[in-house]
Amino acid sequence: MKPLSRLLVAALAWAGMTGTALAQTYSPVEGTVDLGAFQTSRGETIPDLKMHYRALGQPVTDAAGRVTNAVLLLHGTSGTGAQFLSPQFAGELFGPGQPLDTAKYYIIMPDNLGHGASSKPSNGLRAAFPEYGYADMVEAQRRMLVEGLKVDRLRLILGTSMGCMHIFVWGTTHPDAADSLMPMACQPTQIVGRNRLWRTMLKDAIRSDPAWNGGNYVEQPVGGLRTAVNLLLLAGSAPMAMQVDLATPEAVDGYLATQMERRVPALDANDLWYQVNASWDYDPSARLDRMTAPTVWINSADDFINPPELGLPEQFLPRMANVTYRLVPNAAEGKGHGTHTWARFWKDDLVALLARTER
Repeated sequence: MKPLSRLLVAALAWAGMTGTALAQTYSPVEGTVDLGAFQTSRGETIPDLKMHYRALGQPVTDAAGRVTNAVLLLHGTSGTGAQFLSPQFAGELFGPGQPLDTAKYYIIMPDNLGHGASSKPSNGLRAAFPEYGYADMVEAQRRMLVEGLKVDRLRLILGTSMGCMHIFVWGTTHPDAADSLMPMACQPTQIVGRNRLWRTMLKDAIRSDPAWNGGNYVEQPVGGLRTAVNLLLLAGSAPMAMQVDLATPEAVDGYLATQMERRVPALDANDLWYQVNASWDYDPSARLDRMTAPTVWINSADDFINPPELGLPEQFLPRMANVTYRLVPNAAEGKGHGTHTWARFWKDDLVALLARTER
């Protein structure tokens, strides 16, 4: 793969925008669960909440009729469940004999609340859409599984970035929901410091654009979205890889231009603002002792969003009795925050977790 193409794939993976790459190889069944009127944790109501999902494989049930092989995959901010069909993920995990062989597992990949083909502001309510939080997103996932797909226990929940944080919400609010957990690229604590700062900058850029018009824009506020993409690029960057792959001014300029051309037209300003804002209620740190499912937690040393020098895993691990933590080392082949989407970096950890929790 040419250097520019390698960086492009890595950057797009952060936002789950490469998900159609294996559409011909993996053709998931798609469906939508209608949850009706959905009350958020702030007491507002999302009318007729719809949760879209993709599924691979077939559910297997035990003698009591309970599904025993369901795997829930949770995507990152601004992504969709389709991101898990990318070659660097599906090509390593879903094939015959691979860790999540679709002949063995029933793999469920939702578009989470506010994302993809699930209910979101751009469907019509725009900035009048209730400001949902991560607790609401996890509850929507839970109800989609239980009410729509008749799955009340999961073999595994694997989540990346925002999906990683959702796993810590799952683990501390529904500790018996899954046999095993694999959160990747997050911290189990409130988003503050630099992490909150760049998110706030992104939100401010969107709503301070003159075209914003209170969320009722006629044309997308492109200036705000360009700033948002700039911040997303920095947040998802892999510094060592970029130093090698963008070794000339022309390479840097060409890479940035390509990113803008691809990403800005694909975004809706209301949807992106809500997606980034949704972390407002996230802070599982006070309840970490409730996590009981065997867990493998993976971060990467070149992650701008979750820098290891903060020492947060070392702070919280003593309170999580059944959690194994691994930091993927920094390297020229690193993917920054997007390491979570490249299964070759952590596939062996997943294999060990599944073996350890085999029923």
